[in-house]
Amino acid sequence: MSARPSDHRLTPAREVVMGVEEEFHLVDLETRSAVPRVPELLGELQALDGEAFAAELKPSIIETNSAPTSDLADLRTDLVRLRGMLAHIADEHGLGVVGAGSVPLIDGSARGITPSPRYERMRDEYQMLAFEQQICGTQVHVDVPDRDAAITVMQHSAPWLPVLLALSASSPFWQSEDTGYASSRTLAWHRWPTAGPPAPLTDAADYDALIADLLASGTMSDPGMVYFDMRPSAHQSTVEVRICDAGPSVDGVVLIAGLSRALVRHGVRAHVEGRATPRYRPELLRAASWRAARSGLEGDLVDVPGRELVPPSRAVRLMLEHLADDLDEAGDRAVVEELALEALARGSSAARQRQRANRSGGLEAVVDMLVAETRGAPDSPVDAPVGETVAPVMLDGYRSPGFDEAVAEDGTVRPAYSWLVSTLERIGPSGLLVHEKSRDAEQRARGMFFPQEQDAERLFPLDLVPRLVTPGEWAMLTEGLVQRARTCEALLQDLHGERACLHDGVLPEAALRWVPQPHEAAMNLHPGAVRALVSGLDLVCDAEGEWKVLEDNLRIPSGIGFAMADRRVVRSVLPELQAPDGVLDADEGPAMLREALLACAPPAAGSDPVLAVVSEGPSDSAYFEHRMLAEEMGVPLLTPGELRAVAGMITIAETGRPIDVVYRRIDEEVLFEATDAWGVPLGGPVQDAVRTGRLTLANAPGNGLVDDKGVYPYVSALTEYYLGEKATLAAVPTWSCADPEQREHVLAHLGELVLKPVDGYGGQGIVIGPDADAAELDRAAAAVRADPAGFVAQETIRISTHPTFTGTALEPRVVDLRAFVVLAPTPTVLPTPLTRVAPADSLVVNSSRGGGSKDTWILR
Repeated sequence: MSARPSDHRLTPAREVVMGVEEEFHLVDLETRSAVPRVPELLGELQALDGEAFAAELKPSIIETNSAPTSDLADLRTDLVRLRGMLAHIADEHGLGVVGAGSVPLIDGSARGITPSPRYERMRDEYQMLAFEQQICGTQVHVDVPDRDAAITVMQHSAPWLPVLLALSASSPFWQSEDTGYASSRTLAWHRWPTAGPPAPLTDAADYDALIADLLASGTMSDPGMVYFDMRPSAHQSTVEVRICDAGPSVDGVVLIAGLSRALVRHGVRAHVEGRATPRYRPELLRAASWRAARSGLEGDLVDVPGRELVPPSRAVRLMLEHLADDLDEAGDRAVVEELALEALARGSSAARQRQRANRSGGLEAVVDMLVAETRGAPDSPVDAPVGETVAPVMLDGYRSPGFDEAVAEDGTVRPAYSWLVSTLERIGPSGLLVHEKSRDAEQRARGMFFPQEQDAERLFPLDLVPRLVTPGEWAMLTEGLVQRARTCEALLQDLHGERACLHDGVLPEAALRWVPQPHEAAMNLHPGAVRALVSGLDLVCDAEGEWKVLEDNLRIPSGIGFAMADRRVVRSVLPELQAPDGVLDADEGPAMLREALLACAPPAAGSDPVLAVVSEGPSDSAYFEHRMLAEEMGVPLLTPGELRAVAGMITIAETGRPIDVVYRRIDEEVLFEATDAWGVPLGGPVQDAVRTGRLTLANAPGNGLVDDKGVYPYVSALTEYYLGEKATLAAVPTWSCADPEQREHVLAHLGELVLKPVDGYGGQGIVIGPDADAAELDRAAAAVRADPAGFVAQETIRISTHPTFTGTALEPRVVDLRAFVVLAPTPTVLPTPLTRVAPADSLVVNSSRGGGSKDTWILR
């Protein structure tokens, strides 16, 4: 059915007026319980602003009404003003103000209702339903041309309203108990016979007929009791969004208001243009609301148009894409997108409340947090004091040989880890062993294997104790990682071009294992091609807590998918560990990677470039990651035998569609030596397609020239040479055995250094001097003398350790961090770093050498 075209012209988006009603709980600051004391405050508040404050059904709840405005900044200012007035008066009475769907603690006297003929009639008619409405919501009113337009808006908005609920979810506790829901308010609210998703209606007359039927049936006592998640106003030309929990954060309310206005604008446009009205099954809409109430931002949500479960980040992104034009026209897009990203990073209020309860051991602390957030005060620390963190079981005998990231030298737990260690102590070794069994089952179900020659079904090693990286650390690392990746890219471009760094003596030619020749594939990229689009840079933290770059991986660095999978497994099997506020969402990694890859599409690509992941297939130990990234990016995963070289292009053999960008997860030599679906050798056709601008290989061939360890000692100097900047990240002191003077130093101090083959990978061929016996050192010295250019030596540093569960307790294990940088469309560090863990008494973290991994939580 199509909406009837309206005679009204479309009001400019920037002029569409909105207003917000917020409901707040009053709590006693001593008991932290909701108390029925609104009548004491109401007169004083109305004397300050008579139109802004009103009583509600429950005498412990008060409503504020913002002034109508068309500007989100003005709305925010007014919300802050009203909250400030309310908090000031409440404070004078020994009361606090809580903006949340529910308050954890309720005074027995708060169970009554506000004296009023209407409320008393509701009490008499609805009984228990009226008594349990100790809940608060946020309602957004937005102008519409007329009531017919309001009905159209309701129909177009219905599938997106559950996303607003998930963003606002703030009521996990009810009468001192954890309900298991992010929004228990929704459960209580939806008990009203007229609550829930908007009814499938055609126009205002249809709506009025429904209201008349409900009144005649005695289901509701007055028209104001229509409690749809979205409804037209009975008195004004507005539509009201009612699905959301009340929120402690003003920014959260502004986000809801901005999205609500965009939804209304989208629906009004559809009405004016006479577009068809979508129809969705009421059962599906109700299920989507239930899922949002259950999950908040911490679990999957229902994509109603797509009829599937999706991660919350994707659900929010789909909504932003759906409303992009409307947000643009209103001038709200930048602020709404920023607030949405902040909300996703921070998580729902429901999750934060649970975190506070788990870490403090009481609901009083949850109320204190909500009072502070509602006032706009800075968050008080959520971690238990270090002195109170006692883990006699899990940390029994814990001693690190150097700097430990979680436990200080005196045995006390560092502040950032206090809550985590306390939670692990409560779980205990037996509990963690049970979780490890669940981990193994989860990994098998996901196909999360990292096969080795001796064990084809080896699970990817994952320790359940996560590693934390603080915001300050990550900001510094991000700056340094981007700088390092830009330097490596500039060096690659230079070595395959003018070779100025060789001519100017910044990089000695002896540091290179080869000099590119004109016939090589790496010399024949199309102009402007990015060579090291995806870098995997390995970092360690030393004995002083300073981060240093250990290696540069520029060929086909792996780990992005495994980092994402680690996060999902840990969240699934260890729900007791609620991530601290503002953990970066690893699930955003594939979208960022896809954007980077498509930004490097070749000149011949059209407006819709085709991307494919090319892998050697299941025989590759990282095949799980290849498959996962292809699925997450929504692109095909192909082997060389599923390609077709034809007419100067590389195509998908099954469909014949040309490929514009290949995300290469296969060695360049293997790809070039392989044959396509028809047995045609791929080397020549692939290189021709790259040279003529018909295909991009990411990463480009030839990058091993620079991630070779022989170049490593010179990268810091090359940063100054190419970028005119001092290197932000320090490097491990390194000696090149190709240099005679440095070689003599290495041979004289071999027992103190770490010797590495310049072309080694996976930890192979490394000799750790302090751990080697005399025979090993003699063999290493002979190898250096036989092939000086084949080795570098590095200073032995004490790498930081991290608590790792070993079956009975936590023990320190050496860890490193592989971070991933993409250079297009702008240089960015992906939120998917992979922490790798060395076995006991080892410095080698590589999975192929017995190493494991950890989920890495980047705090914001």
